[in-house]
Amino acid sequence: MKNNWEKVKLGDICGYSRSRIPTSEVNLYNYVSTENLLKERAGKTIADSIPEQANLCEYNNGCTLISNIRPYFKKIWFANIRGGCSNDVLVYRPNKGINDKWLYYLLSQDSFFDFVMSGAKGTKMPRGDKSQIMKFSVALPPLDEQRKIAGILSALDDKIELNNKINRNLEAQAQAIFKSWFVDFEPFKNGKFIDSELGKIPEYWQVVKFSEFLKPRIEKINNSTITEYSVTNSGIFKRDEKFKKRLSGAKTFNKIIYYADMVFGMSREILNWGLMRDQIGSVSSAYTVFSVNTELVDLSYLEFFMRYHHEYFKSIIRLASREGQGIDKAVLFNKCVIIPDTNAIARFLEILNSISNSRLAINEESRRLVQLRDALLPKLMSGEIDVANVAV
Repeated sequence: MKNNWEKVKLGDICGYSRSRIPTSEVNLYNYVSTENLLKERAGKTIADSIPEQANLCEYNNGCTLISNIRPYFKKIWFANIRGGCSNDVLVYRPNKGINDKWLYYLLSQDSFFDFVMSGAKGTKMPRGDKSQIMKFSVALPPLDEQRKIAGILSALDDKIELNNKINRNLEAQAQAIFKSWFVDFEPFKNGKFIDSELGKIPEYWQVVKFSEFLKPRIEKINNSTITEYSVTNSGIFKRDEKFKKRLSGAKTFNKIIYYADMVFGMSREILNWGLMRDQIGSVSSAYTVFSVNTELVDLSYLEFFMRYHHEYFKSIIRLASREGQGIDKAVLFNKCVIIPDTNAIARFLEILNSISNSRLAINEESRRLVQLRDALLPKLMSGEIDVANVAV
C-alpha cells in the first residue's frame, strides 16, 4: 500500500441506506431485487413485478446495490437513477470524501465477495452478515486518486457496455426479422394461405404438436466429472465450478442432458427453459428434460418461436398440485409450433448466422476487455499501479 493511502474499514467510508421510497414511485425499470440483478457483475435487467407493500428501501444515483443472498453470484450494480429495492439487496452510500464510482469498484473485487462469504449465514441460501461486511479492510487513496482509478476502470466498462448495446441491437434485428417472416408473413403475403390450428399459414407450411418432436429424458448420473448446468429465463448456463453441487453418495443424482435437449425449470412461479448447445452435461433432478427431434424442427427457429410466443407457453406452468410446482407435460405436448418450408428456414438461418457471427466477434472483444479490467482492478485498488501522475 502506498504511503499516502490510509488503512480503514468499509464502515468508515460508507453506510447502508436507511431511507424509504413509496411503492407508488417505483416501476419495473427502477425496482431492484435479487431476481433482476445479474450474476458476475453484469448489472441489472428490468424487473418482472413489484411487491405489494407501502414502501421500499430507497437508493439514489451514485449508490452501489448488491444482492445479499448467495453473495458468490457477485450480483452488483452502480445506480444511475433513483428507485427502490427489496430487503435482500444492500444499498451502499459513500460518505463525504469518497468517490461513488471508486466505491463501486472496491465492492466489485473478488476479495470483497470472498470476505462476505466468509461471514455468510446459512448453507442453501447463504446471506451476508451486514455487521461483518462493514469490517472489510480497505486501502483508502486520496480523493483525486480515487477519481483516477474509477476513470480508468469506467473507460473499460463504457466500451463493454457499448458492445453490449450493439449486440442487443443485433438481437433486436434478428427478432424483428423473425416477426416479419414467421408471425406477420410479410415476404409470403402474395402466396396462397391455408387454415391451421394456429390460424392461416402459408401453403406447404405445417403446424406440429410438441408431442411429435419431444421425448422425455430421465437418464441420471452420479458423477461429478460431468459439467453441471443451471437454467434461467435467459437459457442454459454452466454453473460456477467453485460453487456447483458436488455429486457424491448413492442418494445424489443429476439428470444427464445432451445436445439439443430442452430443459425446463421453475423459479418463484417464473418459467425458465433453454436448449442445450453443448454435447453433454447434467442438471439438477428438479429440472424437466426432453430430447428434441432436430429432423422435425430446427433448434434456432424453435427458440425464436418460443421466446416470441412466451405468453402462449405460460399455460404449461403447474403452480400447485400434489406433485408440486413445475410444468404440465400434457399441456406442453398439446402446444403447437409452425414449421415453415425448408427454403424459408434456410434463408432465415443464413441471415441469423451472419448476425450471430457479428455478435460472436463483439463478444470476444468484450471478453478481452473484461479480462483486462479484472486484472487491473485489484492492482489499482491496492496501489500496486500508481495513478498519481496519470491524466484521466
